[in-house]
Amino acid sequence: MILVTGGTGLVGSHLLYELAKRGEKVKALIRNKRSLAAVKKVFSFYSDQAELLFESIEWVIGDVLDMYSLNEAFMGISKVYHCAAIVSIGGKKKNDLIAANVTGTEYVVNLCLNHKIKKFCHVSSIAALGNSLNGELIDEETSWSSSKTHSAYSISKYKSEMEVWRAVQEGLNAVIVNPSVIIGPGFWNSGSGALFKKASLGMKYYTTGSTGFVDVRDVVECMIELMENEITNERFIINSENLNYKELFTKISEAIGVKAPIKEATKNILQIAGVFDSIANKIGLKKKEITRDVIKASISKSMYTNYKIKNTLGKTFISIDKSIEDTAEKLRKN
Repeated sequence: MILVTGGTGLVGSHLLYELAKRGEKVKALIRNKRSLAAVKKVFSFYSDQAELLFESIEWVIGDVLDMYSLNEAFMGISKVYHCAAIVSIGGKKKNDLIAANVTGTEYVVNLCLNHKIKKFCHVSSIAALGNSLNGELIDEETSWSSSKTHSAYSISKYKSEMEVWRAVQEGLNAVIVNPSVIIGPGFWNSGSGALFKKASLGMKYYTTGSTGFVDVRDVVECMIELMENEITNERFIINSENLNYKELFTKISEAIGVKAPIKEATKNILQIAGVFDSIANKIGLKKKEITRDVIKASISKSMYTNYKIKNTLGKTFISIDKSIEDTAEKLRKN
């Protein structure tokens, strides 16, 4: 039987759908049942048998930070996909990120060792990779530097990986995937889904940075294939294409059918917006969104190679144009 943590997120819900579609026996660890409606919605995007597939999954209430419920969830399990994490580059306290992402991973891999799990897949992020110095492609071997410029989220994902590698040294068979920015439907208030929602309301500005992007279906497919073959103790960047944010916002706007942003949000503009955002937060008008880490991510330019995963699995990626079109279509229907 397979255990999936974080089954109510973008990656987890798509992974559960694909595993259920393949007829696998699956147990999903969830903190509560309130977010299950979003998972059902994801299933309905892809199948008219969504209810049947949803009911085939064993839903277990628990938390990766609660050893008792976590240990109970591990009963009868042979493989584990660890998708549970807080994904945030702003607005979350560092201690919250460390607890959910690092301590949670520590508990999960320790139980993998205790229960003699056959294989473990850890969903990390490109945020856990090193930075390129001269604009070259970032790969799995790019060195991580202990720098104050890393966001709290990046540090938490890097330290989470260290917990996995520690468990590998203790005998765990594991693979790590480092997806770039994941595009997919169903979660319109977070991640890339929020970009689609904001674009549908109209965006005047684009930021100057660039990064990698990948379809959630490709991420899930790579995870399953890596778990089903003999590969162990490796990490893989999962990335389809590298785009600058102007290109991305233009493609999203065109797919939705609204005007694309034409004004450049420079660093100075973002910093001024950040000041007003901070004031609004302090007087209780809104949550703080434009943090120092958000500004840095918006203007940083990074590119990622997918050579290793393509060479290992013979993987062909969904184009970002296709990914955006499919996601925009589901937003319109939603």
